[in-house]
Amino acid sequence: MSVDKADIGKTILELEKSFNERWSAGDNRGYFDNYAEEVSYFDPIVKELVVGRDNVIAHIDPIYSNPHIVRSEYLNPAVSVADSGDFAVLAYNLNTYVLDDNRNERLLRAWNATEAYRLIDGEWRIVHSHWAFPQTAKTAVAS
Repeated sequence: MSVDKADIGKTILELEKSFNERWSAGDNRGYFDNYAEEVSYFDPIVKELVVGRDNVIAHIDPIYSNPHIVRSEYLNPAVSVADSGDFAVLAYNLNTYVLDDNRNERLLRAWNATEAYRLIDGEWRIVHSHWAFPQTAKTAVAS
């Protein structure tokens, strides 16, 4: 059986956008409901890896507030799909915009995002999530 990697890539990107659009409008359940039980999560505000769906939700839920995002830019999306067709990694840059006091759009935050998805019982689930603030080192470093 042949795997249509392009179709899987489109599906993964559409899922991610749907979760993020819900998040932006004040509904964090899109991501929460999709996390696999064994999800692992890197957050730029903590040093430790958060492991397990309940732990990730317990970490995010108290610090989440409706960001009132009016527009999101999904830049440079790349999806790598395993030959088996049951695992995919999505990486992209995300710019989120809110309205300022004059009702003009302003950049709220820029992100680097990586999401690992696995097909579990016929549904694509996030098994690893890594969100980072884009930052450029002043010098080349490899370690």
